[in-house]
Amino acid sequence: MLKRIPTEQLRLGMHVHELCGSWMDHPFWRSSFALDDAHDLQRLRDCGIREVWIDTARGLDVAGGVSQAEADEAVERELVAVMEAPAPQLPVSAREEYARAAQLCRQAKQQVQSLYREARLGRVIEPDGCLPLVDEIIGSVVRNQGALASLVRLKTQDEYTYLHSVAVCTLMVALGRTLGLPPEQLRELGLAGLLHDMGKARVPLSVLNKPGRLTDAEWQQMKRHPEWGHQMLSAGGGCSPLMLEVCLHHHEKLDGSGYPGRLAGEAIPLHARMGAVCDVYDAITSARPYKAPWDAGDAVRQMAQWKGHFDPLIFQAFVKTVGIYPLGTLVRLQSGRLGVVVEQNGASLLTPRLKVFFCTRTMQRLPPVELDLADPACAERIAGVELSERWGFKDLERLWLEDAAPR
Repeated sequence: MLKRIPTEQLRLGMHVHELCGSWMDHPFWRSSFALDDAHDLQRLRDCGIREVWIDTARGLDVAGGVSQAEADEAVERELVAVMEAPAPQLPVSAREEYARAAQLCRQAKQQVQSLYREARLGRVIEPDGCLPLVDEIIGSVVRNQGALASLVRLKTQDEYTYLHSVAVCTLMVALGRTLGLPPEQLRELGLAGLLHDMGKARVPLSVLNKPGRLTDAEWQQMKRHPEWGHQMLSAGGGCSPLMLEVCLHHHEKLDGSGYPGRLAGEAIPLHARMGAVCDVYDAITSARPYKAPWDAGDAVRQMAQWKGHFDPLIFQAFVKTVGIYPLGTLVRLQSGRLGVVVEQNGASLLTPRLKVFFCTRTMQRLPPVELDLADPACAERIAGVELSERWGFKDLERLWLEDAAPR
């Protein structure tokens, strides 16, 4: 049985099933392992992870804890307030925006690669030079805030460092719009997202791209990137306080267990609290050398369980931004059919447009057909989120992207 317990209750002989936090928060490249090393036990207690899932069928148990069913119920209760919120009205469909978003991804990747090259050579970063790109990203988000964010999520492992910055820029702009921030602040938020990880230019590539577990020394190097980035951006003199705050504090957590300042609560600047949510979401839904990506819909539910990580109000706004069922999420319908989310609907976050393609009762593929859950004539409802890796589908991206231009 899976059970969630505080890290303080861990002891040797337990089997760790999952760490309750992003893999950016700890030096372990595996999240499931037998806890038989005292050094690993101490590292878990020291790295800022507050809770873990243990598998009591494969290791020692402990009194108390939260079962999987109890955790799922708590998450659904937490999301209830968000679920019935209207989705944003978008001028164009995701399908219409994909081709422009694909071109923007290519352009943005090249520009961010150039920024990192300049930074590695010790040259000053000029944020104003990124404003045309940020304005194009804002334009894409205004047309359809899910299209670019979902497309850039499909980056390869080699593209991660560069397109992660583009993804966080996109998500920050979209979240800022949900929160009703003024247009001039959206540009600052976009620049902050684009430049938030520039300190990684000083992290040795052997550490940054390491496919296995980091040593203690390597982990400490990796944790220096917010400070290094802050130094680099400050030296140029062209960054606003908002941009510098996001760069320095996007790894802080609400409970004070983050880094580099171990700030807690409202001591963490508002825009850095926004950056923390956007940064983690893109990281856990992206392929890494040591970790397969999480499904977007499952990622939202996992993040909701990480108590003490995120500002609750900002996280709720983020869920409204990406949707309860983000584009590309695999869902199971009450009829037993499976479908992938291809579009959000303006009526409710609970009623996206799907492409249905599989029947779990017959275990057979179906001719793909679009289904609008917001249509009054549609009796179908979503029963739950499914993990694509469980089903082994190889063509989900083709199903929900369909007309997007190749990257």
